[in-house]
Amino acid sequence: MNGGAQDAGSFDWIVVGTGSAGSVLAARLSERAGHRVLVLEAGGMDRNPFIHIPAGYTRTLNGDAVNWRFEIDPEDYTHNRVMPLPRGKVVGGSSSINGMLYVRGNARDFDDWAQMGNRGWSWKEVLPFFKKSERREGGDPAFRGGSGELSVSDMRDRFDLTDDIIRGGEELGYPRNPDYNGALQDGFAYYQVCQKAGLRHSAFRAFLKPALKRPNIELRTHALVERVVVKDGRAVAVEYRRGDRLERAAAARGIALSAGAVQSPQLLELSGIGDPEVLQAQGIEVQAALPGVGENYRDHYMVRKSWRIARPVTFNEKSRGLSFAGEVLRYAFTRRGLLTMTPGVVAGFVRTRDDLAAPDVQYHIVPASYDDPRTKALARTPGMTIGTYQTRPESVGAIHIRSPRADEQPSIRGNYLSVEFDRQALIGGMKIARALMETAAMRRHVAFEELPGSEVQSDDEWLGFAREAGFAIYHPVGTCKMGVDPMAVVDPRLCVHGVAGLRVADASVMPTLTNGNTHAPTMMIAEKAAHMMLKEERP
Repeated sequence: MNGGAQDAGSFDWIVVGTGSAGSVLAARLSERAGHRVLVLEAGGMDRNPFIHIPAGYTRTLNGDAVNWRFEIDPEDYTHNRVMPLPRGKVVGGSSSINGMLYVRGNARDFDDWAQMGNRGWSWKEVLPFFKKSERREGGDPAFRGGSGELSVSDMRDRFDLTDDIIRGGEELGYPRNPDYNGALQDGFAYYQVCQKAGLRHSAFRAFLKPALKRPNIELRTHALVERVVVKDGRAVAVEYRRGDRLERAAAARGIALSAGAVQSPQLLELSGIGDPEVLQAQGIEVQAALPGVGENYRDHYMVRKSWRIARPVTFNEKSRGLSFAGEVLRYAFTRRGLLTMTPGVVAGFVRTRDDLAAPDVQYHIVPASYDDPRTKALARTPGMTIGTYQTRPESVGAIHIRSPRADEQPSIRGNYLSVEFDRQALIGGMKIARALMETAAMRRHVAFEELPGSEVQSDDEWLGFAREAGFAIYHPVGTCKMGVDPMAVVDPRLCVHGVAGLRVADASVMPTLTNGNTHAPTMMIAEKAAHMMLKEERP
């Protein structure tokens, strides 16, 4: 017994979380037979069928069963709306409920990290870790991996509408890109997805589940970590609750937090690591004064625009009645069709200004429109949607605990659109989306613009629409920033400043957002973290 907690054993490594990072990290650590690895997950096993059917993301992103259902505090810049921030509460974490899109980012993202003082994190240095995870047929082997655990596949179906929007991009001078995860990111292409034979391929299924066959790794589910135990400046154990029982597991070599950009900073603060004012306000004893914990919160803010399509050739018609029954049968027998679809079918990476060194806007384009964009309920009339967001926003927020309880959601402030630079980039991206739908390639398909409507013309009108209709796109990063400055939480080895034996390895360590979805770079971070941790343990 330790302070009321039952002894739950001693291990070499303890990994908290089984999401995009935790599943990769724990699996790699267990490859060394002499290490005993404990993996803790607050959720349960991935038995929910909607996890595995790709289109089931519309249920898991909005349901309670496998989702923490965090909420972002209302703010003036976004018309004081409460916005959802889904995070996976299940093995696989958010990789079990996300949109499955595989986007590494832009080479400049990582070179910028290195320029900030994070030695070892340049594009040239992180590329091998992207390749290590990946199993992909085709592509330039200088950039793509062919023997990793994660299946990265092409979309299994193509459509006239989406073929033509790529042609429309070419009309505007944007290239058709054969591989936006290769040598060049710019242009339009079909998204690459984390699917295997038409099923979601989560980080848990790809990495951790096979690793659990090893005798030196143990997974404990329904284990809500309440704090990291710090003694004499070193992290020595974690306390977690399973049902009504509090347990304590000790770590001989180290503890790694891979709980994500919301819960890793929350857990640090609950453990007495953070801004002393935040901790003392909740009656928590300060173990390490790190003012950057929970700060530097960044996320993509998306605005969806939609068009009425002149003919019934969209997902909207396929989602109802006999057509939907046919799609169910098609999926059951071929693993193709509507049920393999993701929230983006075509990707677009564009520059809103000629003087930019990299794309600053990303598109999620889908031949569907929504009665309610929050629930992904499809409209009854034919439609097409272009979701637009600025890829590298300068608006930053913060995440901090509201109480000393691990089961109470933290305060999440996004500060979306608070910087003029971000507002102008988003407006520019929305204007390009409209121009895309007015090209000769798309003109034959479009009946009229539904949202925001052709009456929106001025920058103020575009911004007003963005403030009212936009939402977080669920790519939170940055809250345990990697760096060497006073606001950094971890160093370039991902070790928490001032606390021995404690690391953070997940999206929270990103100093800035990457140009794209965050699942792929988060797995890369875990690959590199495992490499560094195992290298340090070599005799």
